[in-house]
Amino acid sequence: MKLIFAGTPEFASVALARLLAAGFDVALVLTQPDRPAGRGMKLQASPVKQLALAHHIAVAQPRSLRLDGKYPDDAIAARQAIEAAQADAMVVAAYGLILPPWVLDVPRLGCLNIHASLLPRWRGAAPIHRAIEAGDSDTGVTIMQMDAGLDTGDMLLVERLPIRADDTTGSLHDRLAVLGARLIVEALEIAACGSLRAQKQPDAGVTYAHKIDKAEAALDWTAPAATLARRVRAFNPFPGAATGLAGEAIKVWSAHDEDTAAAGSAPGEVLAADADGIRVATAAGVLVMTELQRAGGKRLPVADFLRGFPVARGQVLDAAHPLKPGA
Repeated sequence: MKLIFAGTPEFASVALARLLAAGFDVALVLTQPDRPAGRGMKLQASPVKQLALAHHIAVAQPRSLRLDGKYPDDAIAARQAIEAAQADAMVVAAYGLILPPWVLDVPRLGCLNIHASLLPRWRGAAPIHRAIEAGDSDTGVTIMQMDAGLDTGDMLLVERLPIRADDTTGSLHDRLAVLGARLIVEALEIAACGSLRAQKQPDAGVTYAHKIDKAEAALDWTAPAATLARRVRAFNPFPGAATGLAGEAIKVWSAHDEDTAAAGSAPGEVLAADADGIRVATAAGVLVMTELQRAGGKRLPVADFLRGFPVARGQVLDAAHPLKPGA
Protein backbone atom coordinates (compact mmCIF):
# COMPACT_ATOMS: atom_id res chain seq x y z
CA MET A 1 0.00 0.00 0.00
CA LYS A 2 1.37 3.40 -1.01
CA LEU A 3 0.90 6.22 1.49
CA ILE A 4 1.19 9.96 1.96
CA PHE A 5 1.95 10.95 5.55
CA ALA A 6 0.97 14.34 7.00
CA GLY A 7 2.25 15.22 10.46
CA THR A 8 4.60 17.49 12.35
CA PRO A 9 5.52 16.85 16.02
CA GLU A 10 6.99 13.89 17.89
CA PHE A 11 3.56 12.27 18.26
CA ALA A 12 3.39 12.00 14.47
CA SER A 13 6.98 10.88 13.97
CA VAL A 14 6.35 7.83 16.19
CA ALA A 15 3.57 6.79 13.80
CA LEU A 16 5.68 7.44 10.70
CA ALA A 17 8.51 5.33 12.11
CA ARG A 18 6.10 2.46 12.84
CA LEU A 19 4.66 2.62 9.30
CA LEU A 20 8.12 2.51 7.76
CA ALA A 21 9.15 -0.39 10.00
CA ALA A 22 6.01 -2.24 8.93
CA GLY A 23 7.06 -1.94 5.29
CA PHE A 24 4.58 0.61 4.00
CA ASP A 25 5.67 2.64 0.98
CA VAL A 26 5.54 6.29 2.04
CA ALA A 27 5.81 8.25 -1.18
CA LEU A 28 5.43 11.77 0.24
CA VAL A 29 5.51 13.51 3.60
CA LEU A 30 3.67 16.74 4.37
CA THR A 31 4.80 18.69 7.40
CA GLN A 32 4.76 22.23 8.78
CA PRO A 33 7.40 24.73 7.57
CA ASP A 34 10.60 24.93 9.60
CA ARG A 35 10.19 27.13 12.70
CA PRO A 36 12.66 29.09 14.85
CA ALA A 37 13.49 27.18 18.02
CA GLY A 38 16.03 27.04 20.83
CA ARG A 39 18.06 29.79 22.43
CA GLY A 40 19.45 30.92 19.10
CA MET A 41 16.01 30.80 17.46
CA LYS A 42 17.47 29.03 14.44
CA LEU A 43 15.13 27.41 11.93
CA GLN A 44 14.49 23.82 12.94
CA ALA A 45 12.90 21.02 10.96
CA SER A 46 9.98 19.19 12.53
CA PRO A 47 10.55 15.69 13.95
CA VAL A 48 8.55 14.29 11.02
CA LYS A 49 10.69 16.09 8.45
CA GLN A 50 13.89 14.92 10.10
CA LEU A 51 12.70 11.31 10.00
CA ALA A 52 11.51 11.61 6.39
CA LEU A 53 14.81 13.02 5.20
CA ALA A 54 16.69 10.28 7.02
CA HIS A 55 14.68 7.77 4.96
CA HIS A 56 15.08 9.75 1.72
CA ILE A 57 11.34 10.48 1.44
CA ALA A 58 10.14 13.50 -0.53
CA VAL A 59 8.95 16.31 1.76
CA ALA A 60 6.49 19.15 1.08
CA GLN A 61 5.99 22.01 3.53
CA PRO A 62 3.10 24.16 2.28
CA ARG A 63 2.00 27.06 4.45
CA SER A 64 -1.58 26.31 3.44
CA LEU A 65 -3.49 23.75 1.36
CA ARG A 66 -6.31 26.12 0.45
CA LEU A 67 -6.25 26.85 -3.26
CA ASP A 68 -8.20 30.07 -2.64
CA GLY A 69 -6.29 31.03 0.50
CA LYS A 70 -3.38 33.27 1.42
CA TYR A 71 -0.74 31.00 -0.15
CA PRO A 72 -2.25 29.62 -3.36
CA ASP A 73 1.16 28.86 -4.89
CA ASP A 74 1.99 26.60 -1.93
CA ALA A 75 -1.35 24.84 -2.26
CA ILE A 76 -0.99 24.33 -6.02
CA ALA A 77 2.50 22.85 -5.61
CA ALA A 78 1.26 20.59 -2.82
CA ARG A 79 -1.66 19.44 -4.95
CA GLN A 80 0.69 18.48 -7.77
CA ALA A 81 2.88 16.51 -5.36
CA ILE A 82 -0.10 14.78 -3.73
CA GLU A 83 -1.63 13.78 -7.05
CA ALA A 84 1.73 12.62 -8.42
CA ALA A 85 2.24 10.33 -5.42
CA GLN A 86 -0.78 8.23 -6.48
CA ALA A 87 -1.23 7.08 -2.91
CA ASP A 88 -3.82 4.61 -1.72
CA ALA A 89 -4.32 6.55 1.53
CA MET A 90 -3.10 9.56 3.45
CA VAL A 91 -2.28 9.13 7.14
CA VAL A 92 -2.68 12.31 9.21
CA ALA A 93 -1.31 12.80 12.73
CA ALA A 94 -1.09 16.20 14.41
CA TYR A 95 -0.33 17.88 11.10
CA GLY A 96 -1.44 21.38 12.04
CA LEU A 97 -3.12 22.38 8.76
CA ILE A 98 -6.77 22.00 7.83
CA LEU A 99 -7.27 19.61 4.93
CA PRO A 100 -9.69 21.08 2.37
CA PRO A 101 -12.11 18.75 0.53
CA TRP A 102 -9.83 18.37 -2.50
CA VAL A 103 -7.17 16.72 -0.34
CA LEU A 104 -9.66 14.31 1.24
CA ASP A 105 -10.79 13.16 -2.20
CA VAL A 106 -7.40 12.40 -3.78
CA PRO A 107 -6.31 9.11 -2.13
CA ARG A 108 -8.29 6.01 -3.08
CA LEU A 109 -9.03 5.18 0.57
CA GLY A 110 -9.23 8.81 1.68
CA CYS A 111 -7.44 10.31 4.70
CA LEU A 112 -7.09 8.45 8.01
CA ASN A 113 -6.45 10.49 11.14
CA ILE A 114 -4.78 9.35 14.37
CA HIS A 115 -6.67 11.23 17.07
CA ALA A 116 -5.58 11.04 20.72
CA SER A 117 -8.98 10.73 22.37
CA LEU A 118 -12.07 8.56 22.52
CA LEU A 119 -14.21 10.42 20.03
CA PRO A 120 -16.55 12.24 20.16
CA ARG A 121 -15.04 13.37 23.48
CA TRP A 122 -12.25 15.90 23.03
CA ARG A 123 -12.44 16.77 19.37
CA GLY A 124 -9.95 19.50 18.53
CA ALA A 125 -6.40 20.62 19.11
CA ALA A 126 -5.47 19.62 22.69
CA PRO A 127 -7.20 16.36 23.62
CA ILE A 128 -4.43 15.08 25.91
CA HIS A 129 -4.21 18.27 27.97
CA ARG A 130 -7.98 18.57 28.32
CA ALA A 131 -8.52 14.95 29.34
CA ILE A 132 -6.09 15.33 32.25
CA GLU A 133 -7.40 18.77 33.18
CA ALA A 134 -10.97 17.47 33.29
CA GLY A 135 -10.02 14.55 35.52
CA ASP A 136 -10.96 11.84 33.00
CA SER A 137 -10.17 8.32 34.19
CA ASP A 138 -9.27 7.14 30.72
CA THR A 139 -8.65 8.25 27.17
CA GLY A 140 -7.36 6.47 24.08
CA VAL A 141 -6.83 6.68 20.34
CA THR A 142 -9.41 6.81 17.57
CA ILE A 143 -8.42 6.05 13.98
CA MET A 144 -10.89 8.16 12.05
CA GLN A 145 -11.93 8.55 8.42
CA MET A 146 -11.49 12.28 7.90
CA ASP A 147 -14.29 14.43 6.52
CA ALA A 148 -14.79 18.19 6.16
CA GLY A 149 -15.70 18.66 9.85
CA LEU A 150 -13.48 19.08 12.91
CA ASP A 151 -12.80 15.49 14.00
CA THR A 152 -16.33 14.48 13.02
CA GLY A 153 -15.53 11.60 10.66
CA ASP A 154 -16.46 7.95 11.06
CA MET A 155 -14.49 5.85 13.55
CA LEU A 156 -12.46 2.96 12.15
CA LEU A 157 -10.57 1.63 15.18
CA VAL A 158 -10.72 2.66 18.84
CA GLU A 159 -8.64 1.55 21.80
CA ARG A 160 -8.94 2.77 25.38
CA LEU A 161 -6.01 3.73 27.63
CA PRO A 162 -6.24 4.44 31.40
CA ILE A 163 -5.00 7.80 32.68
CA ARG A 164 -2.75 7.25 35.67
CA ALA A 165 -3.03 9.38 38.78
CA ASP A 166 0.45 10.81 38.20
CA ASP A 167 0.21 11.24 34.42
CA THR A 168 1.31 14.52 32.92
CA THR A 169 0.53 15.54 29.38
CA GLY A 170 4.11 14.54 28.56
CA SER A 171 3.88 11.00 29.93
CA LEU A 172 0.39 10.37 28.57
CA HIS A 173 1.42 11.77 25.18
CA ASP A 174 4.22 9.21 24.90
CA ARG A 175 1.95 6.25 25.63
CA LEU A 176 -0.74 7.51 23.25
CA ALA A 177 1.83 8.04 20.50
CA VAL A 178 2.88 4.39 20.72
CA LEU A 179 -0.75 3.26 20.80
CA GLY A 180 -1.66 5.44 17.82
CA ALA A 181 1.28 4.13 15.82
CA ARG A 182 0.22 0.53 16.43
CA LEU A 183 -3.43 1.20 15.63
CA ILE A 184 -2.77 2.97 12.32
CA VAL A 185 -0.70 0.01 11.13
CA GLU A 186 -3.52 -2.34 12.13
CA ALA A 187 -6.11 -0.15 10.39
CA LEU A 188 -4.17 -0.07 7.14
CA GLU A 189 -3.53 -3.80 7.20
CA ILE A 190 -7.26 -4.42 7.71
CA ALA A 191 -8.06 -1.90 4.95
CA ALA A 192 -5.72 -3.73 2.58
CA CYS A 193 -7.86 -6.84 3.07
CA GLY A 194 -11.03 -4.85 2.45
CA SER A 195 -12.32 -5.55 5.96
CA LEU A 196 -12.13 -2.11 7.59
CA ARG A 197 -15.57 -1.06 8.83
CA ALA A 198 -16.61 2.51 9.64
CA GLN A 199 -18.85 3.49 12.53
CA LYS A 200 -20.49 6.88 12.89
CA GLN A 201 -19.63 8.88 15.98
CA PRO A 202 -22.44 9.07 18.53
CA ASP A 203 -24.28 12.35 18.85
CA ALA A 204 -24.03 12.30 22.64
CA GLY A 205 -20.87 13.14 24.55
CA VAL A 206 -19.32 15.66 22.16
CA THR A 207 -16.71 17.92 23.79
CA TYR A 208 -14.04 20.18 22.29
CA ALA A 209 -10.40 20.33 23.33
CA HIS A 210 -9.60 23.93 22.63
CA LYS A 211 -6.00 24.94 21.96
CA ILE A 212 -3.93 25.65 25.06
CA ASP A 213 -3.31 29.34 25.71
CA LYS A 214 -0.34 30.50 27.77
CA ALA A 215 -2.72 32.67 29.78
CA GLU A 216 -4.22 29.47 31.23
CA ALA A 217 -0.94 28.74 33.02
CA ALA A 218 -1.75 31.03 35.95
CA LEU A 219 -2.94 29.07 38.98
CA ASP A 220 -6.13 30.54 40.38
CA TRP A 221 -5.95 29.92 44.11
CA THR A 222 -9.69 30.42 44.49
CA ALA A 223 -10.16 27.10 42.66
CA PRO A 224 -10.18 23.77 44.55
CA ALA A 225 -6.84 22.08 45.18
CA ALA A 226 -7.86 19.00 43.16
CA THR A 227 -8.55 21.20 40.13
CA LEU A 228 -5.19 22.95 40.46
CA ALA A 229 -3.31 19.65 40.81
CA ARG A 230 -4.88 18.43 37.56
CA ARG A 231 -3.92 21.66 35.80
CA VAL A 232 -0.31 21.31 36.94
CA ARG A 233 -0.20 17.84 35.35
CA ALA A 234 -2.13 18.93 32.25
CA PHE A 235 0.19 21.88 31.57
CA ASN A 236 3.40 19.85 31.93
CA PRO A 237 5.43 20.23 29.70
CA PHE A 238 3.53 23.12 28.04
CA PRO A 239 2.87 25.85 28.98
CA GLY A 240 3.77 25.00 32.58
CA ALA A 241 1.53 26.03 35.48
CA ALA A 242 2.69 29.24 37.13
CA THR A 243 2.15 31.57 40.03
CA GLY A 244 3.64 34.79 41.37
CA LEU A 245 5.57 34.91 44.62
CA ALA A 246 7.40 37.92 46.04
CA GLY A 247 7.25 39.63 42.65
CA GLU A 248 8.72 36.70 40.75
CA ALA A 249 7.18 34.29 38.29
CA ILE A 250 7.41 30.72 39.54
CA LYS A 251 6.55 27.70 37.42
CA VAL A 252 5.03 24.71 39.16
CA TRP A 253 5.91 21.39 37.53
CA SER A 254 4.72 18.92 40.13
CA ALA A 255 2.05 19.13 42.82
CA HIS A 256 -0.63 17.09 44.52
CA ASP A 257 -3.73 17.96 46.47
CA GLU A 258 -4.68 17.20 50.05
CA ASP A 259 -8.27 17.09 51.18
CA THR A 260 -7.40 19.10 54.26
CA ALA A 261 -9.22 22.12 55.62
CA ALA A 262 -7.19 25.32 55.87
CA ALA A 263 -9.50 27.18 58.22
CA GLY A 264 -8.84 30.88 58.52
CA SER A 265 -6.34 30.96 55.64
CA ALA A 266 -6.85 32.97 52.47
CA PRO A 267 -6.59 31.25 49.07
CA GLY A 268 -2.94 31.39 48.00
CA GLU A 269 -1.60 31.63 51.55
CA VAL A 270 1.44 29.49 52.34
CA LEU A 271 0.70 27.14 55.24
CA ALA A 272 4.13 25.49 55.38
CA ALA A 273 7.29 25.24 53.28
CA ASP A 274 9.78 22.44 53.82
CA ALA A 275 11.45 19.53 52.03
CA ASP A 276 8.08 17.76 51.72
CA GLY A 277 6.53 20.60 49.74
CA ILE A 278 5.12 24.10 49.80
CA ARG A 279 1.59 23.74 51.16
CA VAL A 280 -0.81 26.39 49.90
CA ALA A 281 -4.42 27.06 50.91
CA THR A 282 -7.03 27.01 48.16
CA ALA A 283 -10.79 27.45 48.03
CA ALA A 284 -11.12 23.78 48.97
CA GLY A 285 -8.22 21.72 50.23
CA VAL A 286 -4.46 22.28 50.10
CA LEU A 287 -2.11 22.16 47.12
CA VAL A 288 1.34 20.76 47.87
CA MET A 289 3.94 21.94 45.33
CA THR A 290 6.95 19.64 45.03
CA GLU A 291 8.87 20.75 41.89
CA LEU A 292 9.32 24.41 40.96
CA GLN A 293 11.34 26.72 38.73
CA ARG A 294 12.31 30.38 38.87
CA ALA A 295 12.36 32.38 35.65
CA GLY A 296 15.62 31.56 33.86
CA GLY A 297 16.46 28.82 36.35
CA LYS A 298 16.25 25.04 36.42
CA ARG A 299 13.42 22.81 37.47
CA LEU A 300 14.18 21.80 41.06
CA PRO A 301 12.76 19.52 43.74
CA VAL A 302 11.19 21.66 46.44
CA ALA A 303 14.03 21.11 48.96
CA ASP A 304 16.62 22.46 46.48
CA PHE A 305 14.28 25.25 45.39
CA LEU A 306 13.80 26.48 48.97
CA ARG A 307 17.55 26.66 49.55
CA GLY A 308 17.81 29.35 46.89
CA PHE A 309 14.39 30.92 47.36
CA PRO A 310 13.14 30.84 50.97
CA VAL A 311 9.38 30.80 51.39
CA ALA A 312 7.77 31.64 54.73
CA ARG A 313 4.47 30.65 56.24
CA GLY A 314 1.91 33.37 55.72
CA GLN A 315 3.24 34.59 52.36
CA VAL A 316 0.55 34.89 49.72
CA LEU A 317 0.95 33.68 46.17
CA ASP A 318 -0.48 35.78 43.35
CA ALA A 319 -2.97 34.47 40.85
CA ALA A 320 -1.70 37.00 38.29
CA HIS A 321 1.87 35.91 37.70
CA PRO A 322 4.35 38.33 36.08
CA LEU A 323 5.60 35.99 33.35
CA LYS A 324 7.98 37.57 30.90
CA PRO A 325 7.91 36.69 27.19
CA GLY A 326 9.61 33.36 26.63
CA ALA A 327 9.58 32.46 30.33
